[in-house]
Amino acid sequence: MSRSSSLITRLAGAAAGVVLAAAGVLVAALPAQAASLTQVTGFGSNPGNLTMYAYRPDGLPGNAPAVVLLHGCTQNASTYFTNSGWQKYADQWKFALIVPQQPSGNNANSCFNWFETGDTARGQGEALSIKQMVDYAKTNYGTAAGRVYVSGLSAGGAMSSVMLATYPDVFAAGSVIAGIPYRCATSTTTAFSCMNPGVDKTPAQWGDLVRNAYAGWSGPRPRVAVWHGTSDYTVNVANAAESRDQWTNVLGVSQTPTSTSSLPGGTSLEVYGNDQVRVYRVSGMGHGTPVDPGSAADQCGTAGAYFLDTICSTYRDALFFGLGGGGATPSPTPTATASPTASPTPTASPTVAPVCVTASNYAHVAAGRAYQSGGYAYALGSGQRMGLYNTFYTTSLKQTGPGYWVIGC
Repeated sequence: MSRSSSLITRLAGAAAGVVLAAAGVLVAALPAQAASLTQVTGFGSNPGNLTMYAYRPDGLPGNAPAVVLLHGCTQNASTYFTNSGWQKYADQWKFALIVPQQPSGNNANSCFNWFETGDTARGQGEALSIKQMVDYAKTNYGTAAGRVYVSGLSAGGAMSSVMLATYPDVFAAGSVIAGIPYRCATSTTTAFSCMNPGVDKTPAQWGDLVRNAYAGWSGPRPRVAVWHGTSDYTVNVANAAESRDQWTNVLGVSQTPTSTSSLPGGTSLEVYGNDQVRVYRVSGMGHGTPVDPGSAADQCGTAGAYFLDTICSTYRDALFFGLGGGGATPSPTPTATASPTASPTPTASPTVAPVCVTASNYAHVAAGRAYQSGGYAYALGSGQRMGLYNTFYTTSLKQTGPGYWVIGC
């Protein structure tokens, strides 16, 4: 595969150049944990020549979920694992983390090659290497085949789109942070226009690119969350709308949101279909992963270059993926440690009294007050776990804003 160092260097600097000091050693685990981020070898033929790291929290049960994390340019596995906040929820909710790393031999600035056709096709290159890491985790860690997810920043966010498009049979959902729609670019030169100002296609055109990534696939498609800062001048915020158009078209839902709400950190949330696609826009945020350092249930991460102190995107994504189970699902309402100007829940109209409905979890999902994932029901908007998705479990849900429901009346 041809690798152009000079063009890739320009690409990294102009586009997804996420610059952090590389960690000198692998990240140490939390003091109370024996688990650590560990390099794994021999996970497959590895045609993309990637490095695999994995994190298995202490007490990881069999058939646990797994999340693939994809770092940005000039970052590495340790950097993203350390700062993104995913370890907190992996420890709390017991799921594995798979963290691929791009060596500089593949790309001068360690960017995943989301713009190289040989790395973004099913069964080839870096996409296949990442899929082989998932297969390794299933075989050796006992992770659940139907509960694998992916999230990434910038070049890693674009690579998240690649994995969701090429392997809908592997990933149940994903998160694209400051990323780009699948197959927007097919070379280093076209990558520049994708990043800024962005490329405009119709929803059907974007959707066809995904459908062609696995021709003939008729099974379920992954749910997708899109994150973007409104002041991102590296990867233009127009890409959020283009990604929305791509995935709503693939999932067969309207490009008009079914609900909108306001979240902490100047964040707006648009929900499409039956919570099949989410778009988070963080007001005034530049290029990076949204984090919110602190000890509250909905706080996570370490602020720094390209880890921006706004809102804990990891917490929201973990709930969107359905990972906050076992009765330990924290409330999304910020505590006193959050900004006093942040809205604790989506703002409801003052003229509308709260709506409270008690019904079976099945009925809540059917009525659009909740959604189901992995056999469980989750309240729409808050993502709170309600229990098994059937007609026997009954839950009281209160609507606190448009498309936003919480447990309890």
